[in-house]
Amino acid sequence: MRKKPKTITEYRPYTMPSNFPVLFLSGDKWHISDIKSNHLHFHNCLEIGICLSQSGYMEFEGVPVAFQEGDISCVPYNMPHTTYSSPGELSLWTYIFLHPDELFHNMFPGNAAPISNLSMVDIPNFRFIYPKKDFPKIYFLATSIAGELEQKPENYQITVRSLLLALCIEIRRCQDPCSLRADTQPHSDLRDGKMAIAPALDYIHKNYMQEFSIKDLADICHLSETHFRRMFHSIMGMPPLEFVNNTRIYHACNLLKNTEESVLYISGQVGFNSVSTFNRCFSKAMGTNPRDWKKNVLFEEGKTDLGAVEKYPGWI
Repeated sequence: MRKKPKTITEYRPYTMPSNFPVLFLSGDKWHISDIKSNHLHFHNCLEIGICLSQSGYMEFEGVPVAFQEGDISCVPYNMPHTTYSSPGELSLWTYIFLHPDELFHNMFPGNAAPISNLSMVDIPNFRFIYPKKDFPKIYFLATSIAGELEQKPENYQITVRSLLLALCIEIRRCQDPCSLRADTQPHSDLRDGKMAIAPALDYIHKNYMQEFSIKDLADICHLSETHFRRMFHSIMGMPPLEFVNNTRIYHACNLLKNTEESVLYISGQVGFNSVSTFNRCFSKAMGTNPRDWKKNVLFEEGKTDLGAVEKYPGWI
């Protein structure tokens, strides 16, 4: 009997400017294949998608949810998912990523507005797809935001911030009222079980340059170190230390490509205690040493896989 391929979960964090924590991805690069991947992925931010053409499915917890042209998608923080088009089709998407808490916190005096609930975290039976015909207001707001981010007219960031606030409020209003009751508990195994490691992933993303232990990460997740290691490897497909080192290597690649700093300096900046450890981990992850990688990526500018993903932080 043929063994079923193991589903791998990838963490794709985004680093955004603190003054305007919004990322806009659009263009022909964002066509979605009709071949279903055995990789799930999730982000450290809220994902809004606009399906511009064709149809297909987004899958959550093994359950496919159909989409078609004109539909708007919303995926909360730390929700593993995958997207694939209908057979023979190649759907085209535009994506908006944001940190609601950071984006909206200056819009209200004091703590007058409960903005934390606009991240859509821990809402059971969450609606992920919003068809244009059933939710015209959500479609209007999402496409208006995309237009502002595409054209960047005068004061566009002010407009985008306001429209995103309206969009998040409208999406929350469209949830099942029973799901928003204070005494309702999330039903998702991915949130209550597998995604128990999400606090550690967020911590690594923000503090990769610092020194910390695996036990520190386990404590953040309120798990024993043994259980944390086992759970982390099961979800991410690698031990936690390897994930930490890969995160550091990713940031080292950005520094190697975009600065003239030495390998020794960069190794320290991204959190390695010694340049020999940095070189070893870099060669394991990238297949070559840092100096040769820099020469190759500058020579082959725009042609290497890493050069492509660096344009869209988080896709590595």
